[in-house]
Amino acid sequence: MRTPKNTFAGQAGFTLVEIAIVMVIIGLLIGGVLKGQAMVHNAKTKRVVKQADELRAAVMTFFDRYGVYPGDENQAAIPAGGADLEGNGNGQIAGAEIYEVFNDLGIDGLITGTYNGTSDLPKHAFAGNVQLAYVNPPGNTTPPDHYFYFLNLPGEVCQEIDSKYDDGNGNTGSIVGSAAYTTGTSVPILYMRF
Repeated sequence: MRTPKNTFAGQAGFTLVEIAIVMVIIGLLIGGVLKGQAMVHNAKTKRVVKQADELRAAVMTFFDRYGVYPGDENQAAIPAGGADLEGNGNGQIAGAEIYEVFNDLGIDGLITGTYNGTSDLPKHAFAGNVQLAYVNPPGNTTPPDHYFYFLNLPGEVCQEIDSKYDDGNGNTGSIVGSAAYTTGTSVPILYMRF
C-alpha cells in the first residue's frame, strides 16, 4: 500500500508575519492618500480666504490711486491704458459694475487675468465665481456694505471659514451664507464683508 504524498510539500506560502507587514504597508498607503486629500482640501479653503485678502488689497490700492472704487469709476481716463466701461460714481459697486471691477483691476495691473467687463469673473479654488458688490446679505441686520460673493462653496468649507474668521454662525457677522452650512451640500453664496 502506498502512503499518500503530501500535496503541499515544496510549496511556499506567506507567513503571518509577511501578511502582517503587507497589511501595515497597505494601511500606511491608504492613510497617506487620505491625509493628502485632507491637505489639498485645507489648502483650497485657505486659498479662498487668501483670494479675498488679495482682492481687498487690489481694490483698496485702486481706491487710493483714484479716489473711486473699480467698476464704479465714471471717468474715461481711469484707469489709464485700456478701454473700459464707466460706472455711475455713487460709491457703490452694484449692477453691471460687478463685472467691471475685475476689468479695471486687470487694466491697472493689480490682478492677473483678462476680464471683458461684461461677463467675466474670477474663479475661486472650488471652481465657482467670485464677485464684489454692495448688498445687505440675507438675514443680516447691519446696514448694506460691500461684500465678496463666493458662489457655490461646499457647506463644510463655509462653516470652517466662518468659524475661523468670524462667529461661526451663518446668519450673523461679517461672514454669512445664503443657506445653511450643511456638509455635503453647496452654499449658493458665501458673503464676506469687504
